[in-house]
Amino acid sequence: MKILLAACNAKYIHSNLAVYNLKAYAGKYQEHLLLREYTVNWQKDDILKDLYRSGADVVCFSCYIWNISFVKSLLEDLAQLMPDTDFWVGGPEVSFNASEFLRENPFVKGVMMGEGEVTFLELVQHYIEGSGQKDSREYKILKEIQGITYREENHIYQNSWRETTDLSKVPFAYENLEDFSNRIIYYESSRGCPFSCSYCLSSVDKKLRFRSLDLVKKELQFFIDHRVPQVKFVDRTFNCKHDHAMDIWRYIAEHDNGVTNFHFEISADLMREEELLLMETMRPGLIQLEIGVQSTNPKTIQAIHRTMDLDKLSSVVERIRSFGNIHQHLDLIAGLPYEDYDTFRRSFNEVYVMRPQQLQLGFLKVLKGSFMMEDGAGYGIVYKKREPYEVLCTKWLAYEDILKLKMVESMVEVYYNSGQFQNTLRFLEGFFPDAFGFYEALGAFYEKKGYGEISHSRIRRYEILLEFLEEHPGISREDAKDWMVYDLYLRENLKSRPPFAPSQKQWERVIWEYRRIHQVPKTSHIEVFRNGRTVLFDYQRRDPLLKNAYAKEVELDYDKNNTSGRDIKRGEKNGNV
Repeated sequence: MKILLAACNAKYIHSNLAVYNLKAYAGKYQEHLLLREYTVNWQKDDILKDLYRSGADVVCFSCYIWNISFVKSLLEDLAQLMPDTDFWVGGPEVSFNASEFLRENPFVKGVMMGEGEVTFLELVQHYIEGSGQKDSREYKILKEIQGITYREENHIYQNSWRETTDLSKVPFAYENLEDFSNRIIYYESSRGCPFSCSYCLSSVDKKLRFRSLDLVKKELQFFIDHRVPQVKFVDRTFNCKHDHAMDIWRYIAEHDNGVTNFHFEISADLMREEELLLMETMRPGLIQLEIGVQSTNPKTIQAIHRTMDLDKLSSVVERIRSFGNIHQHLDLIAGLPYEDYDTFRRSFNEVYVMRPQQLQLGFLKVLKGSFMMEDGAGYGIVYKKREPYEVLCTKWLAYEDILKLKMVESMVEVYYNSGQFQNTLRFLEGFFPDAFGFYEALGAFYEKKGYGEISHSRIRRYEILLEFLEEHPGISREDAKDWMVYDLYLRENLKSRPPFAPSQKQWERVIWEYRRIHQVPKTSHIEVFRNGRTVLFDYQRRDPLLKNAYAKEVELDYDKNNTSGRDIKRGEKNGNV
């Protein structure tokens, strides 16, 4: 008897913690269990071939919004190729409409609903123990297994939901790290969420549970010892329990290997002084924080059953930013109740001034099983009928507004979140009513020119900015070019100069002399700007957080060849001047 767990991830670097947990929990049957991970970018024929040749008697797929259509297509063909195989599915995309899913997909045997570890173990026992001894009661028949909906003799039966699992009883899933080279490791130290955000499935399960800290520390040490590049905690609000969060943060700070980065989703307005003082001492890049703001409109926050102290949140984000050692990722969601175009603009601007390393502008997804699915009709929320169930319009936000916000999102992703234009953006933003207005105008320009449908090189992105400035004669293109050249060399020592950069030929001799006197290596770059300001970019001394070169302003004496230098104070920390 072979039982196969299959995951279809969005990208190769992702891994599926769920299927690894299921396999680990059913450890006593390891010789019967197979595990396969694919991506939705694979050729379906290659996946079909692999699954067919596995010889599995039972195949279980993990289903999410990013893979459900792909999985259903695979199952439809697999059912023809493997008619004697039972196919099961699980995951958030099928848990809350299990009976409907089975009616629409007659080739599927059953659905595992909700948390799957215990359910999967009992299902494995059912197949393995039951296949050998039909009279044995060491296993449960399907009608006795909680947490499943299944098909039998042309009838669909839905059993009761299973109680939540003791998280400390789930075995560690990553004993063999060879399977995770060059991939993100996902880890959970808690399940559930104390909050009730209406758009989130975590709000459905209010039973917040924590993994034993002794286990967590032992497992974190495993990652540290193996010098794993990144561990992403999937805890929905990591710092909701102060002592738990402090113990983990203190442990990784004390056992830092200089390599591993840990990612946490937190609520900034829950942060305490003790936590901030510890963070200030951490190695740059040891941790990164994702903070869901979603909206700054009080009426919206109330409607989505969320609590937030915006002043506290802003203060905490600013405090952490001042440390210069922690990457912060802030989220906004467009399409929420009571959020129109103008209030979203305000939300954007209020978050933008916090200057996170990344600002994600997302769009509401009306997930199956969420409160928003129940409440959405009352808010006039129209969304795509197929995954990812993204908002199309609401009472307050027309589809045309959504389209404009999509272009703003694209511009923020390309220009802000890439980190490649930071000084250029600060220069340009000042000529527009607000930051949102700049990205709005740039997005409209891209759309007018048809640039949004084309993939562009980094240099081409700068050239498009210069084209954009032709429509704004009040902005000096020469000053903009200086900032662009600065940003380009801040990131890398270019092999060829950008076409818009001024010639450096007249400075070659004095730059060469400065290099000789100060023994400047070839791996550094020296640039003389139009105003005579000269900057040395040292790529051996990069900012550990932003990866920018260390920027040092130097003074050149062109008559006497006397040279000296002084650090760029702001550039010393983050590359901004």
